[in-house]
Amino acid sequence: MIRRREFITLLSGSAAWPLAARAQQPAKMPTIGVLGSATPSSEGQRVAAFVQRLRELGWIDGRNVAIEYRWSEGRNERYAEIAAEFVHLKVEVIVTQGTPAVLAAMQATSVIPIVFAGSGDPVANGLVASLARPGRNVTGLSTQQTDLTGKRVQLLREAIPGLRRLAILGNVGNPGIVREMGDAQAAARKLGLDIATFEIRRAEDIAPAFEGLKGRVDALVVVGDPLTRTNRVRLITWALAARLPTIFSSSDNVEAGGLMSYGPNAPDIYLSACCGFYGQGPARGKASRHPGRAAD
Repeated sequence: MIRRREFITLLSGSAAWPLAARAQQPAKMPTIGVLGSATPSSEGQRVAAFVQRLRELGWIDGRNVAIEYRWSEGRNERYAEIAAEFVHLKVEVIVTQGTPAVLAAMQATSVIPIVFAGSGDPVANGLVASLARPGRNVTGLSTQQTDLTGKRVQLLREAIPGLRRLAILGNVGNPGIVREMGDAQAAARKLGLDIATFEIRRAEDIAPAFEGLKGRVDALVVVGDPLTRTNRVRLITWALAARLPTIFSSSDNVEAGGLMSYGPNAPDIYLSACCGFYGQGPARGKASRHPGRAAD
């Protein structure tokens, strides 16, 4: 990860504005661009943890740092537009989450540091060269979703002893989710379960997917991403109406009415993303192997 003194230097503006120039004109307040992958309501707890940790480190929005929020509402096509806007605003760092958003930010800039607050497999998805040496201007935390997806299938089987037919639903417009759906299928086959896969790409695909689920399956694994988080209430409402037990990757889905979840604490990951702002430089940071934990 990027070390703290680098973030202090970065946000103080000493690297960007020579001393003489700052003496002649008011210093520009450093800006963090938060590229939200879902909506303010679905990301509220995560962003609150992030802002609180910044405050603990001495960075207060509106006082000595500005935070610009933009929300994609689960629509992949919005990422490139928002990333380009942040480049135009000349933000000091872009904070985001999820493979499509990070890839869009990487395409928009090779200079502005990009910190991702969680990615299922950042190496396989092409975000970083390795966990030890991410390279380029990108760093962040891995949520190890490839390791956890199979465990979710196992937990659902243990909770429902009579489970025979399993549905797996995910956004195939997200390359990381495609890999996780494959992991879920492999885990289900090992347990001898029949599998029905339902692919979505946009919110309008969710209702037809649930129509296809009726009477065909005993339980549902939702492979989570910004699209499913944005539409979690709709997903859970339909699952409850169909009397389908569900398992998700984050606990906020259980709070909204889902049966189970298994995965890292999402607010903690956003809190730890602040640790991504320090180091010897963004190109030499470390991506963490541990959900919600920053590397040394």
